[in-house]
Amino acid sequence: MKQLKIMVMVPVFLMLLIGGALAQAEYTTKHTVMADGHPMAVWEKSIDNPKGIILLHHGRTWSSLPDFDLQVEGEELSLMDGFNERGYSVWAMDARGYGGSPRDDTGWNTPNRSAEDISIVLNWLSERTGEKIHLWGWSMGSMLGHLAAQQYPQNIKSLTLFGFPIPKGAKYPEDIPGTEAPQEKTTAEAAASDFLVPDSISQKAIDEYIRHSLEADPARMDWHYQHQYNEIDGSKLPMPVLLMEGEYDPLTHDDAYADLFMKLPNANKQWIVLKDGDHAALLEKSRGKLIDASINFIEWLEK
Repeated sequence: MKQLKIMVMVPVFLMLLIGGALAQAEYTTKHTVMADGHPMAVWEKSIDNPKGIILLHHGRTWSSLPDFDLQVEGEELSLMDGFNERGYSVWAMDARGYGGSPRDDTGWNTPNRSAEDISIVLNWLSERTGEKIHLWGWSMGSMLGHLAAQQYPQNIKSLTLFGFPIPKGAKYPEDIPGTEAPQEKTTAEAAASDFLVPDSISQKAIDEYIRHSLEADPARMDWHYQHQYNEIDGSKLPMPVLLMEGEYDPLTHDDAYADLFMKLPNANKQWIVLKDGDHAALLEKSRGKLIDASINFIEWLEK
């Protein structure tokens, strides 16, 4: 925050002379993409002459900036910065009701609506960059990414599913939503709940994650028609797929991963386990291994 105040006081022409690299490394650019008339926030951290384009999707409770671009003084935690350093331009979208994307008039989100929103952002991003996109989803974002890739595969170059939480054989019951979304307040306890492995992240970083998460997402987004997840089928994913999980992630299941891996029809597939990682490995000491695994998979496809 001190850096931001200093930059505001600097004349605009001097800011331009300082160079785009510093600002690019620390601040995201927000874009608004219209999805069937609804504004979707899409955050950009691009570099010159990138090797490729990655689109990130967040999980169930928190939006993209706390998850993927956490800035803590003296620590390197931003996944977006990490992918930039490896030569990739990175974008991250907020689903309806998260971060910079408002709820729509229904107050709810659904898996199929969200999958279509992802496809619209992918189409916008592909047209903007002239490339197919590497789609990367975390937790619920991996479920939504799977649905989007299954239903709208045309702009996807590869798919990464990290922290994929569906147990083998799970079936979601058809739900009957209430007339009004509850919009329950989020809590600090919930924001800290994924950090399970001792000494894998500093208390300072946890505190900053909690602060940014509660600021970005003060109310928990409401979902219905989650039986639409029952349509998820690995055999319907035509693109290369990376499955990734933390060793101590309580939300992932090896038998489910094995079942999904065996169903994937594209021979370009990998299953990676991050030693000492948990559900929040992207923000912990396993972050480097996670970035390596993600980029190595993408570049392995080019060989």
